Amino acid sequence: MHDFSRRGLLKATAVAGVGAVVVPGITAAGAPGASAATKGPEDEKCPPAELTGRIVRPEDPGFTDARLGWDQLFAHYPLVIVFAQNTQDVVNALTWARQNDVAVRVRSGRHALEGWSNVDNGIVIDISELKSVQIDTASRIATVGAGLNQLEAVTTLAKQDLAVTTGTEGSVGLSGATLGGGFGFLTRWLGMACDSLVGAEIVVASGAECAKVIKASLNDDSDLLWALRGAGNGNFGIVTSLTYQTAPLKFVTYVQATWDGLGDLQGVFDAWQRTGPTADDRLGTQLEVHRNQILLFAVLAEGSPEEAKKLLAPILSVGSPKVSTQVGNWGDVYAGFQVPITAEPANWKFFSQFTGKPFPKEAISVIGSFMQNAPTDDSNYFTQAFGGAVRRPPRCGTAFPHRDALFYGEIGAGWGTRGTQPGVCDPLTPQAQAWTAEFSQAMRPYVNGAYVNVPNVGMQNWETAYWGPNFDRLREIKAEYDPHNVFQYEQSIPPASRGHEHS
Repeated sequence: MHDFSRRGLLKATAVAGVGAVVVPGITAAGAPGASAATKGPEDEKCPPAELTGRIVRPEDPGFTDARLGWDQLFAHYPLVIVFAQNTQDVVNALTWARQNDVAVRVRSGRHALEGWSNVDNGIVIDISELKSVQIDTASRIATVGAGLNQLEAVTTLAKQDLAVTTGTEGSVGLSGATLGGGFGFLTRWLGMACDSLVGAEIVVASGAECAKVIKASLNDDSDLLWALRGAGNGNFGIVTSLTYQTAPLKFVTYVQATWDGLGDLQGVFDAWQRTGPTADDRLGTQLEVHRNQILLFAVLAEGSPEEAKKLLAPILSVGSPKVSTQVGNWGDVYAGFQVPITAEPANWKFFSQFTGKPFPKEAISVIGSFMQNAPTDDSNYFTQAFGGAVRRPPRCGTAFPHRDALFYGEIGAGWGTRGTQPGVCDPLTPQAQAWTAEFSQAMRPYVNGAYVNVPNVGMQNWETAYWGPNFDRLREIKAEYDPHNVFQYEQSIPPASRGHEHS
């Protein structure tokens, strides 16, 4: 899920501070503070906007490549796609959309798992070419363009022996992952990805038809930063750069264990759920159950293979797994376990869930029986251990509510070969979708909540499943920063009513 292309070669506009590192070839996201409008009355008018940046329209030869997402189950045909080259391109595109009454969607890594970063007959504002990186090694503050994918972010920071939490898949957009919460191998050690977010540049709607740039931080527009930490995906505006407080990380030990077949599933899963979420905070673990094997992945921050194996002993002692270990720089290890997008199925359907207590035998049996009947070898039940730093929210808090989860669980069906045909044409599609729906229904007695980055379509009360008690506050912040509901999609946050109903 894992592509390292689309490097924007833009001129760095940020002035490097003391101890700063500006990475050549991955540069700044536009003149800070550029805006088409400042705060003004509701009826303020802007000059007619023109689209700028790299513009792709349906008649252009690159349109098919430009519109396709990672998950090819969904096909959309936008009116125009704007690949922003700087912040001003985003301001212009948003202003143009408002002046022309055109629906807006925001896109970075193209991994929106229900296709919601694209829209028919609307404008897609794509920020994947905003590839800036500025690192102040003295304060360990990194400000990056919102177009970086996770592989680019991990490897760039790792060259300075620094890290933030990211997800496991390199081609996923860093901004999308972070703004929805963001978790991976470093979660129990460093917290959620959004916990390290200390600032963001964001283009928001202004007045009746304009757009402006806001710099949200712990001190300025702090309510907006709180919302961006876990509910920021396409709800409040278009994030163009992200500022993180990074952590020092010199090396990791990476462990992979494989059990053939599903005969050891009860023992492996139970040992994992009683070990992974309560082990040393430096240990991050994931379990992945396929129809023909069980995989355990673990990363120990700044620990040896011997220490990692000792921490994992309760799991590794079940059955006879094949175990491999690797020690190295986090960027090298992370790059090493990526899978090329071309080697992955074209179509995916997911269902996300959290759990607050260990699964009983019955729940593990449900997983085993559904996995034995999975539609393909790529289909899986995936888990991520929580606990550790996740239970310690950062200063000023976050909109991410699942702090007390023991672990995250995800049902995923993957099928089909990559091409330009939409996934609905694939003969396996009905079977894969039915399997996912039935599996998720069977797990309902054992789980609660859902993860906004892996949305559950058709779920009742999705608002509280994603954001729990934070939803009402998010609606108030939405009403403050996007009262006209410019940023809306199938499960977006509606603004709180201010004297009249918003649809």
